[in-house]
Amino acid sequence: MVTLRMAFRNIFRHKRRSLFTGLSIMGGFTLAVIFIGWADGSYNGIIEEFTRNRLGHIQIHEKTYLDQPSLYKTIDQTTRLAQILDETPGVEAWAPRLYSAGLAAVGEKSAGVAILGIDPQKENRTTRFDQKIVSGRTFSGDAAKEAILGQGLAEILEAGLRDEIVIISQASDGSIANDLYTIVGILSSGDEASDRTSFYLTLTEAQELMALEGRVHEIVLTVDRLSRVQEVNDLVAARIDDPALSVTPWQTFAKAFYEAMQTDKAGMYVELIVIVLIVAIGVLNTVLMSVLERRREYGLMKAIGTKPRQIVGLVLLEVIILTLISIAIGSGLGFGANTFLSKHGVTFGEFSYGGMEFGILRAEVNLRSFVIPMVTVILAALVVSLIPAVKAARTEPAKTMRMH
Repeated sequence: MVTLRMAFRNIFRHKRRSLFTGLSIMGGFTLAVIFIGWADGSYNGIIEEFTRNRLGHIQIHEKTYLDQPSLYKTIDQTTRLAQILDETPGVEAWAPRLYSAGLAAVGEKSAGVAILGIDPQKENRTTRFDQKIVSGRTFSGDAAKEAILGQGLAEILEAGLRDEIVIISQASDGSIANDLYTIVGILSSGDEASDRTSFYLTLTEAQELMALEGRVHEIVLTVDRLSRVQEVNDLVAARIDDPALSVTPWQTFAKAFYEAMQTDKAGMYVELIVIVLIVAIGVLNTVLMSVLERRREYGLMKAIGTKPRQIVGLVLLEVIILTLISIAIGSGLGFGANTFLSKHGVTFGEFSYGGMEFGILRAEVNLRSFVIPMVTVILAALVVSLIPAVKAARTEPAKTMRMH
């Protein structure tokens, strides 16, 4: 208790020095809080947009489909799977899909296309399909002979709404798949490369065209929270319990995007280390100057019987108290800044990441954005304070008592 009182007395006795040290710690801590909150919010926002926009958080396929996609590698137990997914906690929405390739023509223009058969209602709930329509409308029914084109594909074919489009492909039974559809919508998914080939049909019509009635190639799932993806993935896999099917999270089927995010996060920690080093240097400088100025005081303490370890403890306790006060103030500032940035974000204009277009990034208010800076700042302050603390403990009473 006596040491604690002395530590508080020493902090407030040298107000200017304590203020500068505190500002250095508080500034570094606040910057780190904002930096981590901003990074987490930006990364999670990009991941959410990337997965919810089209890919989903989890996908179900025939076990070898991802390695080598094929028209014939289908999921046949759609009714059983639908019941399982509807009853699985954490599954927010799901949508079945069918994929193929073909040749589309409008008038004299033609282009290779990626045919996507979707269930409009389920796709709207899962990936907000209807919100991506930039011209026209979504499908009116399962058998209306309607098609929706990606914006890039529409430009290549010089196609417009209500134009008729012919599609030619190969059905699963070996026959030529061909039919005529009316264009009712133009879609922009945010992925320009995908939009140059995307040709959407309702799932029922795509299954009829490809002679794949009742079968799909993929089931896309979204979960209620991004942090629960792996947990829900494992739960779904356990409930399906079918070795012929694979249940994979987005980190697996979007591996290139995931690895790019991990690389960026590694860069974030390098920048965090730089911030902590700046704080550490500031603390080392001020604490070392404090020890040099107070050599007579430490000499007197040793002369009256104070042990070296007690002096080391006193110096470190002063640093801890000052650091905790600075962190408390910095937490308020960091919380306020991250709350503001989480609501309003910052607009950077259009930029691309992983093939997707983004316009605004927001911060995130979470526990780790405070815990990580708090732990690193406290440890850095204590480590760099050990040098001047040991120097203070080695003060020679007889020599320092004669100093003026």
